[in-house]
Amino acid sequence: MASTQTSLNNQKYVIPTNDLEQQTSLELETKDFDYSKRSQWLRAAVLGANDGLVSTASLMMGVGAVKQDIKVMILTGFAGLVAGACSMAIGEFVSVYSQLDIEVAQMKRDKQRESTNGEGDIIKEEEEKESLPNPLQAAAASALAFSVGALVPLLAASFIKEYKVRLGVVIGAVSLALMVFGWLGAVLGKAPLLRSSVRVLVGGWVAMAITFGLTKLIGSSGL
Repeated sequence: MASTQTSLNNQKYVIPTNDLEQQTSLELETKDFDYSKRSQWLRAAVLGANDGLVSTASLMMGVGAVKQDIKVMILTGFAGLVAGACSMAIGEFVSVYSQLDIEVAQMKRDKQRESTNGEGDIIKEEEEKESLPNPLQAAAASALAFSVGALVPLLAASFIKEYKVRLGVVIGAVSLALMVFGWLGAVLGKAPLLRSSVRVLVGGWVAMAITFGLTKLIGSSGL
């Protein structure tokens, strides 16, 4: 009787431990899978937003260096938005599709090798297919993010007719957005927040300053 009770107690102790280990293992696998699966479009989105913000703002600042007309500035920014979004989408699609071709070719070689060795795992093959990069998803995320970033300087300048005030508002709005995008990129990439934000901010300032200065120089020289 005593031995039977001891055996039951041991069984009650072992089963929850195994369940807990299995649950912990499944949670870790799920977290790793989710992070790796979303890394492609998150990277494209963050880069696209920064590019849209900096390139469109730089174009508008460059034109604003020689043309004070608000219509010219807005049209330049809008043209930069459309051209940049299309360029980012096409570039991202081609890049990710090339990566997809490489990974699919590698999967085929691995499958042939496993077939030769008499090995095969259907579940593993399905997981590998799910983890493959998606060119359309990356292209759409890049184009959308670029457009969102480009809208910041466009909206900031749309309702201000005073030239100097307009430039100041654009610089202020872009600086704030650069800090936000830098912080977001650091959070997604698990990088130092302050360092990443300052790096993105300074990079945006340098791009706008160079574009403004060179355009001003060329415009004043009469070329």
